[in-house]
Amino acid sequence: MEQLLSSHPGPIGIFDSGYGGLTILKEIREAMPGYDYIYLGDNARTPYGSRSFEVVYEFTLQAVRRLFTEGCHLIILACNTASAKALRTIQMNDLPHIDPNRRVLGVIRPTVESIGTLTHNGHVGVLATAGTVRSCSYPMEIHKLFPEITVSQEACPMWVPLVENNEAENSGTDYFIDKHLQNLTQKDPDIDTLILGCTHYPLLLPKIKQHLPPHIQVVAQGEYVADSLKDYLNRHPEIDRQCTKSGKCTFYTTEAEDKFIESASIFLHQEITVQRITLE
Repeated sequence: MEQLLSSHPGPIGIFDSGYGGLTILKEIREAMPGYDYIYLGDNARTPYGSRSFEVVYEFTLQAVRRLFTEGCHLIILACNTASAKALRTIQMNDLPHIDPNRRVLGVIRPTVESIGTLTHNGHVGVLATAGTVRSCSYPMEIHKLFPEITVSQEACPMWVPLVENNEAENSGTDYFIDKHLQNLTQKDPDIDTLILGCTHYPLLLPKIKQHLPPHIQVVAQGEYVADSLKDYLNRHPEIDRQCTKSGKCTFYTTEAEDKFIESASIFLHQEITVQRITLE
């Protein structure tokens, strides 16, 4: 496969195991509307959060290889689980053999880099899927940059299904929001900054804010990932030159097209066309 990769510039690839990465894509496109993008959702095999490191790595590498064959030189893993469980291995072990000039980036590091300027007292909370919490990726990355910060985590297994079933604004969702926020603030009552460590969670932001004290600020990833990507391309003009710029966005899914279109509308609030593909 490596020999078949085109050296011509191509779109920026955005990969997620499901639909949450569309919140990242939306922010990136708003910040950088002139670029071309391919969004690939492995919706047939979602969720990744409960899967092993080995399986998440295998599935993510399949998606990365597919996006490379589609012409992408730069890929964003717009999935916290893939960023936590697969990114480092792909960067260190696979890219040198596939093409050392291509890049795969994640969503955890850009989010973490923002924390130092946001927290006032050094107490940070993380809300995420069970898989991301178990990986301890956020505490590890935060402590690399800010060893003095105290990090507490809370897994929220019901939040993704609520979003994907279009229940984000319904009253029954309040119970699950309040339950996990109470659990987290009981672990550390001094939390003043809260990371939404799952790309679905921004759709729950209005309700999250209703159940939080006003002094706790919430960090949704999309804005920080978009700013970080813009800065990255400014600092790496050799990568920027490999990104085509005509404002086009293409969507691929491993699920049925009609199901993807219906669910994507929850995240993007626009009509799209999508093509079904198979990853292997």
